[in-house]
Amino acid sequence: MSARNRRLPRDRAWPLTTTDITEHLGPLMTHVAEMRFLPGRDTGTIVLGAAWVAPLSHNYGRSIHPDAVGFRVDVHSVPAPQRAVTRPLLREQALPQLHDWITAGLAAGETWHLTGHERLWLLADGHLTHVDQTP
Repeated sequence: MSARNRRLPRDRAWPLTTTDITEHLGPLMTHVAEMRFLPGRDTGTIVLGAAWVAPLSHNYGRSIHPDAVGFRVDVHSVPAPQRAVTRPLLREQALPQLHDWITAGLAAGETWHLTGHERLWLLADGHLTHVDQTP
């Protein structure tokens, strides 16, 4: 789907495409329950995010729909002029790390699977880093 169809402002661009992610994850894509392309400007230095959505209830007794359980990938928009610099960094560094993170998550034990997890990739001053969080 083109940026125009996703209503992305003209001064913003997504640094990755669905094809980029699918090519790097390969068969692991079957474990990705949701892929989102976020248009907001308020994400600071975050350029890519991944989360494990655990199968536990978190909303007053209602369970999580089974289709929501699994990995979620969030591609954050960047200023359009930064796309050309950001895309190769994500393809060369973040997507292999995402592949490894999902692989490790699948191999993890029950305790890991029953807790939500999140990894964020941040780009600041041309340097890509990541942080892990437990929501």
